[in-house]
Amino acid sequence: MDTFNLLEEKQAILSAIIASTDDTIVSKSLEGIITSWNPAAENMFGYTAEEAIGKHISLIIPDDRLEEENFIIGQIKSGKKVDHFETVRQSKSGILIPISVTVSPIIDSRGNIIGASKIARDISEQKRSVERKATLAAIVNTSDDAIISKTLDGIITSWNRSATKIFGYDEGEAVGKHISLIIPPDRIQEESFIIGEIKKGNKVDHFQTFRRTKIGELIPISLSVSPIEDDNGNIIGASKIARDISGDHATQKEKADLYEQLKDLNAKKDEFIALASHELKTPLTSIHGYMQILSQRVTDEKNKMFVQKTKKQVAKLSALVADLLDVSKIEAGKLQFSNEALAIREVVEDAIDLISHSNEGYEISLHTDLNEQLIYGDAHRIEQVMINLLTNAIRYAPGQHKIEVYLSRESDFIKIGVKDHGVGIAPDKLNDIFSRFYRVDDKNPQISGLGIGLYLCYEIVMRHQGKIWAESKLNQGSTFWFTLPC
Repeated sequence: MDTFNLLEEKQAILSAIIASTDDTIVSKSLEGIITSWNPAAENMFGYTAEEAIGKHISLIIPDDRLEEENFIIGQIKSGKKVDHFETVRQSKSGILIPISVTVSPIIDSRGNIIGASKIARDISEQKRSVERKATLAAIVNTSDDAIISKTLDGIITSWNRSATKIFGYDEGEAVGKHISLIIPPDRIQEESFIIGEIKKGNKVDHFQTFRRTKIGELIPISLSVSPIEDDNGNIIGASKIARDISGDHATQKEKADLYEQLKDLNAKKDEFIALASHELKTPLTSIHGYMQILSQRVTDEKNKMFVQKTKKQVAKLSALVADLLDVSKIEAGKLQFSNEALAIREVVEDAIDLISHSNEGYEISLHTDLNEQLIYGDAHRIEQVMINLLTNAIRYAPGQHKIEVYLSRESDFIKIGVKDHGVGIAPDKLNDIFSRFYRVDDKNPQISGLGIGLYLCYEIVMRHQGKIWAESKLNQGSTFWFTLPC
């Protein structure tokens, strides 16, 4: 093969290498005119060879970096190579691309420098990697938690500022030492367990234990330990995040002590309510009996009216005392329930009759198509629910004289409703109305009560495996519903 053919073959090989490389290879004259542009340059900058060749290299140089070209050409003219020069160039779409550039002189057969060849590599990912590492390093160093890494043999390989703050050892004293430096002797077996989990690829999360400081103080900490993997997925160590929970321990103890105090106060309060209610029942029973005798002996109509009003107030007070006794029994778990077959319509009608007779002028209508429907439960307690709901309907509907009661069967449940046309309940208060001692309008002196009636209704219905709720609109009235299983 002659010299010409050898030269031609060599040039073909070089052209093939330039065309197939992933690196951008561009050549230019000493005046900066682009003379060659390989496919990788097209991919990186977006310009085709036809668009680039013949143009000035400033085609891809941002305006604020044009001075770099003068520096590079100056180096090339003096026969020097510019090696791994990191800068930024601009693509056809305007995107700035971080690159590493190596620029070499192009010399002709007579040894004259006639241009420059440029090899550019996109270092975007490298830059992002450096930024990520810097960000992670900043996070580690500014964290309030101790962040420590170690080998699978337990040798400490990194130690952040908070580790120094918590344990007292500075980085130079800790790195290279075994992690047992901060482990109390009676807890050294925990390290074997943790490393065992890490070797299996498992994370140890929120492991609460104690570690020892440089001065020998024991600190309660919460540990989270994760495997560290190399590029091939092999586990080569462990990263540990340790949080000082001394404050949590103190807070938990304070909460526990406060809870016990509240339990004690609550028990004493329930005991007082039960005792006071029980003691009140005896004189109330006597007063009620004397008022019965007095009503039979008084003949004067005016005095008779006073006696009747007094009897009504005594009845209210007796009902209130009975409710308080029931509350104390519920809290003590001693409220008794019977479970007998009962005719639910009869129980509802008895409650309506009782309230109608003691509240003349009110029309209470029953809407139902049920007749002989039997359920199991405590007739007295269900009647107590009805009386409470009907009493509330009268109390919270001043000036209104119509109450509607609904009784129906739905699937396996009996559904009962009591509807008034009164003041209604605000939506934000509907969730609280069945709470003990909660009153919807505790600032209105015209509406009496302690806020225990609906609480008792809730407890009685729940004990019967039913549900109770309210539907209401302000100034349009309320409907209280409850269900009982058939």
